[in-house]
Amino acid sequence: MEIVIGRGKTARRAYGIDEIALVPGTRTLDPSLADTEFELAGIKREIPIIASAMDGVVDVRMAVLLSELGAMGVLNLEGIQTRYADPNPILDRIASVSNTEFVTLMQELYAKPIAPDLIEQRIVEIKNLGGIAAVSATPAGAIKYGAVAAKAGADLFFVQATVVSTAYLSRESATPLDLARFCAEMPIPVLLGNCVTYEVTLNLMKAGAAGILVGIGPGAACTSRGVLGVGVPQATAVADCAAARDDYYRETGKYIPVISDGGIITGGDICKCIACGADAVMIGSPIARAKEAPGRDYHWGMATPSPVLPRGTRIRVGTTGTLEQILRGPAQLDDGTHNLLGALKTSMGTLGAKNIKEMQQVEVAIAPSLLTEGKLYQKAQHLGMGK
Repeated sequence: MEIVIGRGKTARRAYGIDEIALVPGTRTLDPSLADTEFELAGIKREIPIIASAMDGVVDVRMAVLLSELGAMGVLNLEGIQTRYADPNPILDRIASVSNTEFVTLMQELYAKPIAPDLIEQRIVEIKNLGGIAAVSATPAGAIKYGAVAAKAGADLFFVQATVVSTAYLSRESATPLDLARFCAEMPIPVLLGNCVTYEVTLNLMKAGAAGILVGIGPGAACTSRGVLGVGVPQATAVADCAAARDDYYRETGKYIPVISDGGIITGGDICKCIACGADAVMIGSPIARAKEAPGRDYHWGMATPSPVLPRGTRIRVGTTGTLEQILRGPAQLDDGTHNLLGALKTSMGTLGAKNIKEMQQVEVAIAPSLLTEGKLYQKAQHLGMGK
């Protein structure tokens, strides 16, 4: 249904994660019977969670731990880990400055050139410790470092930017990344993002993407929606992109996973993203709260250090538990940010969904009061859902 904004301009209503609810069906099942496994380019994971390629979230140690626990982490090839042989003093500086000093410091620290030998070293370190070596770069970074990452033994390569499309107009002096050619020539699977529409998702799949990242601006530390005014609320974005995946599968027989990226804080958020059609989720701030995370209680986005137009900020997320507690429990918090796997399994049991594919088919209701209805005491006392 189109809404008239003014003469000559109409709009479509879009919905965010907080505006929807999942409706129980005619059956339930024991949560232990819920199969949460998902597959990405031949790599199977029990937990459909991918940790974001952000410097406060994933380093070598976290990539390995996430792999051991049944999830996956992505290393930023254009971040601190590939600019500094010893990133610890740099991370200490980032955590120590005031909010007014932060942007300037980030621009200074990220001005140091990326070292290709450090890209190779980090990938080898992850592989030697038995982890999945998934890495990420911008389109410009993919041109420079894609071959380096593949040669070093990376398992997956993510090409990520605020918006990625196959139709990109560049100035004459620049050579844009040909996504189709890059996917075809890379000896490892390539995932592309981010996008929020049916048409772009379909085009990226036709270009050879092994997976699609969905989400523009919903991340906890991202300010793109405020700076650029660009984005689509996540529930609608995921549903539209998942529809493209299903149509592409019907046409070609190739199933390309859709990953909801951004704005996901709780187990309930993960459940709702999957119910809207996602095969997995990419999360940053919930993982940044782990004791083992490199961010020292802080989290910041990939576009934060931009020398021209920062589209992210640094937020204090604190440390709430170990990575295992956050992913697998036992939960020590009552707000849905611990035992994310347990939350997903329990939700699937409540909804009667035996696997991810069935979870994608559950009924969804528009429910703007879902998180506030009856929660007066929690809100007043800053407990549970009122934090």
